[in-house]
Amino acid sequence: MKTRTSKKAMLAAAVATAALGFTAGGAWAQNASTVGGTTTDMTSAGNENGGGMPQIQHQGEVAYVSGGVGSDESAALKRAAHHWPLAMRFTGPGSDYLADVHVRIVGPHDADVLHADSRGPYMLVKLPPGHYTVHARYKDDDQSHEVTVGKAAGARADFHWNTQ
Repeated sequence: MKTRTSKKAMLAAAVATAALGFTAGGAWAQNASTVGGTTTDMTSAGNENGGGMPQIQHQGEVAYVSGGVGSDESAALKRAAHHWPLAMRFTGPGSDYLADVHVRIVGPHDADVLHADSRGPYMLVKLPPGHYTVHARYKDDDQSHEVTVGKAAGARADFHWNTQ
């Protein structure tokens, strides 16, 4: 009997903790005006965007999202790409999708704008209009592309590595 009571108490405590965390997380996401939910949950589960879109992250004034490992997430990122100023794709041999690509975007006057690791083959970035250099590193191989971001979405940078 004592075992049942402690299991019930533990379950009640876990449920209460989860409920408080969910409420606090939801309130934070709304107050921060974060489209796509909180920035602490890196999965698309419970995402306000729905449709498999991963969580939107922020680094300073720059918003970005990356992923595309699963088919739902991949499709969602492809659909959303035309709403973002810069869309990037990372592929390897045989057009295999790559993840864990380190991205560094440099703006005017060699100012670093973004340092982030892509969680999948797609990365979408909201940048102000301007000329940028995108540096991408997969394992020990660095590549860079010059991009011009306009007022409308549409800039692309596709990176391909022949090594695994």
